[in-house]
Formats: sequence, C-alpha cells, structure tokens
Amino acid sequence: MANYIIRFARNASIAALFVIAAVLGLLSGVLFTYAGDLPAISALDDYAPSTITRVYASGGEVIGEFATERRVVIGYDDIPERLRLAIVATEDAGFDRHVGLSLTRIVVTAVNDVLKRRRAGASTLTQQLALNLFPPGPDSPFGGLARQRNFLQDIERKIKEAIVAIQIEKRYTKREIFTLYCNHIYFGNGAYGVEAASRLYFGKPAQQVNLEEAALLAAIIQAPERLNPFNDPRRAQARRNYVLQRMAEERFIPAEVATAAARLPIALKPMPTAEDSVAPYFVEEVRKYLESRYGAKALYQDGLSVRTSLDFDLQQAAHRAVTEDLRRLDKRRGFRPPSRNILAEGHRLDSFLHPRWQRPFAADDIVPAVVVDIPAPSARVRIGTVTGSLARDGFAWTGRRSAAELLRRGDVIEVRIKSLDRARQEAVVSLEQTPAPDGALLAIDNRTGQIKAMVGGFSFLRSKFNRATQAYRQTGSAFKPFIYSYAIDRGYTPSYVLMDAPVSYSAGPGQPPYQPQNFDRKFEGPITMRWALEDSRNVPAVRMMAQLGATNVVSYAKRFGFKSEIKPYLSTALGASEATLVEVTSAYSVFPNQGVRMEPYLIQQISNRDGNVLEENRPIPRDAIRADTAFVLTNMLRGVTVRGTAAKAAALNWPIAGKTGTMDEFTDAWFVGFDPNITVGVWIGFDDKKPLGHNMTGSEAALPAWMDFMRAYIEQRGDREHLPRFEPPGNIVFLAVDRSGSPTDGQTPGAISEAYISGTQPGTGFPREP
Repeated sequence: MANYIIRFARNASIAALFVIAAVLGLLSGVLFTYAGDLPAISALDDYAPSTITRVYASGGEVIGEFATERRVVIGYDDIPERLRLAIVATEDAGFDRHVGLSLTRIVVTAVNDVLKRRRAGASTLTQQLALNLFPPGPDSPFGGLARQRNFLQDIERKIKEAIVAIQIEKRYTKREIFTLYCNHIYFGNGAYGVEAASRLYFGKPAQQVNLEEAALLAAIIQAPERLNPFNDPRRAQARRNYVLQRMAEERFIPAEVATAAARLPIALKPMPTAEDSVAPYFVEEVRKYLESRYGAKALYQDGLSVRTSLDFDLQQAAHRAVTEDLRRLDKRRGFRPPSRNILAEGHRLDSFLHPRWQRPFAADDIVPAVVVDIPAPSARVRIGTVTGSLARDGFAWTGRRSAAELLRRGDVIEVRIKSLDRARQEAVVSLEQTPAPDGALLAIDNRTGQIKAMVGGFSFLRSKFNRATQAYRQTGSAFKPFIYSYAIDRGYTPSYVLMDAPVSYSAGPGQPPYQPQNFDRKFEGPITMRWALEDSRNVPAVRMMAQLGATNVVSYAKRFGFKSEIKPYLSTALGASEATLVEVTSAYSVFPNQGVRMEPYLIQQISNRDGNVLEENRPIPRDAIRADTAFVLTNMLRGVTVRGTAAKAAALNWPIAGKTGTMDEFTDAWFVGFDPNITVGVWIGFDDKKPLGHNMTGSEAALPAWMDFMRAYIEQRGDREHLPRFEPPGNIVFLAVDRSGSPTDGQTPGAISEAYISGTQPGTGFPREP
C-alpha cells in the first residue's frame, strides 16, 4: 500500500511538472506572439495627455476653455482619501494586493458568466488603465478590436490587456498607477480625470469633494453616459449608493455613515452652457488667434494658459449695458407676438419643461415662461415649478390694456422676474421680448491699448458674427473730430467761424450737385468750430473738409489707425465711409493719450503646460498727432458731453468727452467717448442696415448703453475725491470766451474755458483762420 502511494505521488508530481511546463510553454507562446505588438510602457514616463487650454481674464478668472478632452492633471496628494477609497472599493478592492490582474476575480467572474449567461467585467484598475491608455482602434497596440466584438477577439484583447497591465505594475508604483488612472479615466460630458469631473459636476477641486460627491464620481466610472447625473439623476444616485455600500463592506467607512450619506440627494452645479460665458465674442477672438498662430492641436490638446487683457467686472457691465439698451430700444418698436406655442406642438401645460428651467434663476433674471391662464386683464405663467403673475403694469409698454390682446395659453414668452418668493413658489413678472436690433461695445485702455471689454452682439448663440471687430458700418458724425483735428493741426482754432448756410458742390459731369443738409434741416448762420462740433452741424463740417481738402483729411485720418478704406469724398465728412468699432474706438483713444495711439491687443501672455512662456505682448505706441492738437480736440469734445448732442452724459459728473454718430434713416447709431484712462465705443443697429426707428440717433440709441457702462466703471474706481484729469501740455493756454468765440469775463453766463495752442489765442495777433 505504501509503495502504491509512493508511486502515485511520483506520477502525480511528474504529471504536475508536465502541466506546469505546458502552462509555462503556453504563456511563453502567448508572450512571444503578442509582446512584439504591445506598446513600450516606458513611454508613460513622459505622460502628457490632452489637457484643457484655459483663457483667463486679467484678474485670473477663467473666461474660456478649449479641449478635445477636458482634463486637468493633478498629483496623488491632490486626490482626497475618501475619493481614492470610493474608487478602489467599487472598481478594484484588491488593488493594493495584486500584480496587475486578479486570478480570483477572473475565476469568480467566469463562473458568474457561465451560470448567469452574461459577461461581467473582471478587469483590475490597472487593466482598465491599460485599455484607456491604449484604447482599441486601428493605430492601437490592441488593434482594431472593439470591446466584445466576438468571443475570440475579446480573449485576444484580454490577453494583451493583461500583459500590458503586468508590465505597468512592474515599472510603476501603486501610487503612480492610481494617479495615472485618476487623471485619465472618462467621467462623461467631456470630462476626463477626477479634477475636471469634480469641477464640472460640483464646481470645485477634487480635493474639496465630500463623501457623497466622491461616491458619485466613483459611480460614474462604470458607464459615464448611462450614469450621467445631469441626464438620469435617479440611476446615478442608485449607483452612488452602491458605492457607499461597497465602502462600508470594505470597512473604509462605518455602515451608519454610508447609510446617512445615501439618504442625501444629488447636488450638482448647473450644467454649463454657452449662455454662461461672460465674454463669448472676446474668447472667440482669442481662439481664432491661437489656432492660426499655434495650430489646432496645440489649442485643443496641449493645455495652453492664456492670460488676456479682459477686465472681468467691466465685461459683465458691458454685457448688461448692451443687453438692457437693446431691450429698451426694441420695446419702442412695439410688441411682436410669440413665435412658439406648446399647445400647438402637442405638449401639456403642466408637464412641459424648458432647458433654461434646469438652471437657477433669481430676481431680475430674464427667463422663458409658459402662459397657463389669462384672467383678464392679467396673465399667469409658469417658470418651472414657480407660478408667475403678469399684471397690467408688467406689459404697459405694449400699449395694450389686457394680456388677452397679446397672449394665448401655451405661448412661450420671455419675462423678467421682478420678485421671487421661493417658499411659496410664486413670482411677479414683467413682459420682455428678444431684441431684434443688435449692438456692440468695446473698451480700450488709453495708455496700453489693452481691450478691457468686448461685446460683439446681443447673443453669441443667435449670431457668432462679432460686430465689434467684423462689422464695417458707416460712422456718421463720429468721423467729424478727425476733420477738426486736422484743422487744429493746420492752425485753425476752436473759435474759427464757419458758415452754417446752404451750400452746393459739383459732383461731376451728369451728377446732381452735392447739397449737404443738417439733421434738423435748419441753418444757424455763422458759428464757431466748437459750436459746430458740439451740436454736430453737418454743413460746417462739409465746408471745413472742402477747405482742408478731402484727400488731405483722409490721409490725416489714417494716422489714427484706420485700416478700412476711407474715400476722399466730401460726404465722408458725415461718415459715409465704413469702419469697424475697434478702429473707431482705437482712433478716439488718441485724443486723451496726448496724440499717441496704442495698438489694441487682447492677449498679454501665452504659456505651455510646463509654464514656459511662448508669447508675451507689450504695449506698442504709435505717434499719431501732436499732443497740443490732441488736447484742444479733447477740450472741444468735452463740450459735446456738457452742452452738445451728448449733454445727458454730464449726469455722470465725471471728466469725459466724446461724440455721437447717426446715419441717414437712423440705420447706425454711435457714441464713442473717453475719460483720461479709458475709451469706450458703442454701436447699435441692424445687420441688414434697416432703420432703427424714428429719431434713433446716437444720443438716443447708443449713449444710454455707454453711460450705463461708465457708471459701472466709475463705481469700480471708487474714488470721486480725486478725479482723473486731462493733463494739458505746457504750450496750452486757456481763455474765457463766449459762444461766438470772443474773449469775455470768466464769470459771464455761458462763458467757456477755451483751450488754445500758445500763440493762437485771441489777442495775440494770430488770426482765427490761418
């Protein structure tokens, strides 16, 4: 019996050796077969995945991001322990014990696959990393094998995946592997890595997530699209609670803590939309520059850091100013019936959901609402779960006495929330409508040329056309300062008398004569150059251009940075030629900057992901006109905002100057003005050059937006004790004159403190006309 046992043991040992040899041979064959096709794991030493290019305002605020994969690479210590434990508990509880693959997990999963006739994942965290680092595809080391195309291909992929996982485990520490995993894995909605996911879903760094938030992030990994908490919060919450349960089972957290956390609802930061961008037109200008200068790959994959000139607070003020101005103007054009009715579309009043309602709203917000009832003369609307009351004073601007004359049940309208009671879910609203006209605003720092604010239109979603940089529009009377600046340069003074009387110029053979008219169709007779500019008289401006020579004036205007074609016609005096808002605003900045124009620019510095500076921009000065000429014009333009067409701006009680501009038939309205530090231009109009409406001058249509912006700018400066000053050059003398330009006592009512270049003032023998 003993001999039998010995022989059996000997045979069994020999058989075991043969089995081991066969297995080793099989493994050697597998390794020999596939090893040559597998990637060089050492490439991960220089791990540099696609990351986000971020665009920053001058104060450090993020104003734009570009990426094919939204990823922010962080270190192991930046991943909080609760998030690490949540991921390990759910994805690979034996992560710290295996060497890349878990044989126990493979066997258990295989048995389940057979018994339950389904395939379940047995991949360790390292295997998942291997597949994510080298995903299936034509150029992948795993070949074009999509997951589970068929059994044999799946086996082949799994073998390769296991080999790569083992190689990763041999080369890198567990901390390094886990960090690679957390930076690379996909979390849905374009977010890769835990940091980008945390910022997307919770609006904070991964280091700050709490337990239930960490569990939700770990939950999403299994199926990012199916478990998207924005689209299916119930399913995401169920999976989150499973993660919490697994953490308790692994004794990472007490069971009672897991139970308490599971009772909490999912709290997410609202899904970001294009409407959330504070400066979409500005960011788009930056994007176009980056792509043309560095290429699409650098822009969308290399994680550039772009610091711009934008002032975040001023940009918000610019957006509000243009938006509110356009809404005000549009209401003067009358009410337009709503274009959408949900009842006509087959929806129910009580179940219809508008995407905007998924994001927070508060008092003074303008949001879509559905009309649910019209108890004359008012109406009731629904904004998500909030019921709004639209009383007669809320639609008084329409000129109608009853809401029934304007609306039908089921209409989708815009309303402004005047007050909101969250506890009672009730609101008081007023009627709004999306403006038909468009507009633009640009603010430039006089001393640097940095663009501090840019609004290119009412809505970037409605139109990506940037009216601040791309729209060539006739400038109207906003061109007149350049004529009078040339006159000052040629020796004229603000007191020079021009004749505001009918005049006729030959327009060439076979053409009717050119006979300019004033806006009010009246004539004032002899008036000073100052008076002509302040009141924006057309005929004197044309006379002055004729005296100076149209070709000379156009050549002189080019000094101010105009790149658009300016035609040497007399009608150019009244703004017949076209220019962009950025050109006109930059040109005006010459006057407060002592005759020097600074090249406008948006980008201060561009760095790569390693912090190396790729580009740095500095102010570029261009001498345009003499400093004394610039100051005399500035002093004249101050009169426009005190006594002239922009006299309403005097209410700002701030040292400002500027000029209105209006085109025939009110197709374009301009106001461009400045203080000693900043120049701001506003344009209002239709893209197709339709009239804005009767009397929609630069003063009526554009100046209010300019003033609203300047109020915010002045408030930001916060110092009315020490007002900025327009500093005169040393050769400027001041003299009190009356409206006719004659010297007078400074105490005389209506006396003006006129600025003259020394030697040209009255009483020195210098003639008013050179």
